[in-house]
Amino acid sequence: MESGSSTRHLAKRLLTSLSRRALSVEQLAWVRKHLLEDEFSLWTKMAVSDQRHALIVAQRFVTLKPDAQRDHVAAALLHDVGKINSHLGIAMRVIATLIGSRTERLRAYHDHETIGLALCVKAHSTAETLRVLRADSTDEIAAMIRRADNI
Repeated sequence: MESGSSTRHLAKRLLTSLSRRALSVEQLAWVRKHLLEDEFSLWTKMAVSDQRHALIVAQRFVTLKPDAQRDHVAAALLHDVGKINSHLGIAMRVIATLIGSRTERLRAYHDHETIGLALCVKAHSTAETLRVLRADSTDEIAAMIRRADNI
């Protein structure tokens, strides 16, 4: 069962997912400044709601760690990029969260960290960005990104 804070996080995430408003030119410039060319190309494949979420998480991360390296901000921006392979809309994501990995698409949604890591390898992310993105990463930077994601 989800904890209260996880439930609140998921509810807030659902509400932000409902907006289809594109990111501003300034927001896109901020993202581009922190991603390598192939990473940015990969990032633009995410749904607009996921792009907005990634930007919010990355900006929260930078607030927590103002001296963050580019590689670490890139990891924050790319932390959910593996969700592009699941091709799930908002309703199906809610269902996936509730019922788990019962189909291939739902499994892809739940395995988005592993899938995202492989996509970032193909996008030539740096070794440091990949290290932070590993699902089993327990270092301070990965923990800070998770904290920024769960606010």
